[in-house]
Amino acid sequence: MVPSFTSSDFRQFVGSGISAINFGLSAGSLREANELFARWNGFILQYPRWLARVDKAADFAQCKATGRYGIIFGLQSAAQFESLEAVDACYAAGQRISQLCHNFRSVAADGAFEPRDAGVSEFGAKVIERMNSLGMAVDLGHASERTKLEACELSKASLILSHGNCRALNPGSLRASSDEAIRALAKRGGVMGITCIAFMVKGSEPVMVDDVIDRVDHVRDLVGIEHVGIGSDAGIESNDLGSPQILQDMLTKADPRYRVHGTHEVVAGLEGPNRFFELTAALLRRGYSNEHIRLVLGGNWQRALGEIWSG
Repeated sequence: MVPSFTSSDFRQFVGSGISAINFGLSAGSLREANELFARWNGFILQYPRWLARVDKAADFAQCKATGRYGIIFGLQSAAQFESLEAVDACYAAGQRISQLCHNFRSVAADGAFEPRDAGVSEFGAKVIERMNSLGMAVDLGHASERTKLEACELSKASLILSHGNCRALNPGSLRASSDEAIRALAKRGGVMGITCIAFMVKGSEPVMVDDVIDRVDHVRDLVGIEHVGIGSDAGIESNDLGSPQILQDMLTKADPRYRVHGTHEVVAGLEGPNRFFELTAALLRRGYSNEHIRLVLGGNWQRALGEIWSG
């Protein structure tokens, strides 16, 4: 059954203060990716008044001007890249962002939980080159330390890290990025998205909204305000606002390398559709200017993705 999308659903999305999202799904093969993109293309076409696929930088302004919600096709996988021609096929279907790996080894690179970090594969280097030539963003989310550093050396274009955090402030987190990796990303003109997942923000309780802002501060102070954004890693409503059983199952069954603690998936106060309003208020309290807040809440993403997608 094709899911319905009502005016009430649309109002909730628009009311979140967010005008475009990267859907961040995964595929285990090129066939699965093609099926996924076909479903999403069909879904967007059903609701042309409300939804639009984001393919290029100008689409952000177009969505804003027409009151439509922008959807970026981004995958948290590289298994769809079964050949270099498959990169072309995914781009043609609408994909504009791709991680090189998830937590473990892929055809392209090693992930953060891979026990022996081999970095970017020979094929992965060719994938990065093809992504650069097409104008598809290389996403270092979930990548290992060596993968991040090597990808930044290999890429001719800016890269992004869609959702992660700072190892300097959460030393036990394998998913967090070292200062060296953050500097390498910024040197290439990239942007790091600070996640709102509680156990990725901080290694112990309590985890508060100000802890998220501390991570924004850290990246700003390390490499500059132009290289930090928000990559919440949560939908409009997180699992915290759903079934208690689903939340409990998610927390208890998570890979132990995530070092889950506490009873929240998302930082308390950032669980629902008011997330970006709460972050804005916290940034103002911290003394950020209006211009810097605009950069953190979307301007930096718009700039970096615009540069990458232009090829």
